[in-house]
Amino acid sequence: MADKSSFLLRIITPDRVFYENQADMVEFNTTEGEIGVLPGHIPMTVIAKPGILYIHEAQEEKRAALHAGFAEILPEGVTILAETIEWPGEIDENRAKSALERAEHRLRNKAPNTDIARAETALQRAIARIQVLKNG
Repeated sequence: MADKSSFLLRIITPDRVFYENQADMVEFNTTEGEIGVLPGHIPMTVIAKPGILYIHEAQEEKRAALHAGFAEILPEGVTILAETIEWPGEIDENRAKSALERAEHRLRNKAPNTDIARAETALQRAIARIQVLKNG
């Protein structure tokens, strides 16, 4: 049974339960900025943006590359419905670097048919993957 210094964190993707355990804190990017959630947080729903998700457990910090999703935050727990999320060991570094280069190239050249928002999102995802590998 969890005490009041932790809460149940569930991270679910379309194809698996990525994480389900007690956490002391979770941090991630939202469309409104970075958020840190502690036990007893006020209820809210947020949209997750690409970036590093930090899971703080009793004696450990875990990191993952979160690409997009929604989070339901309640005083007793947090559920994140993620489009995609990866542990450092699941990330192909060469592929992440190639994606970074492609996104930077698209944003630099700005061809008339370039979807800037899509290129910026691809850039954010690639950066998150690379940062998780460096710090994970």
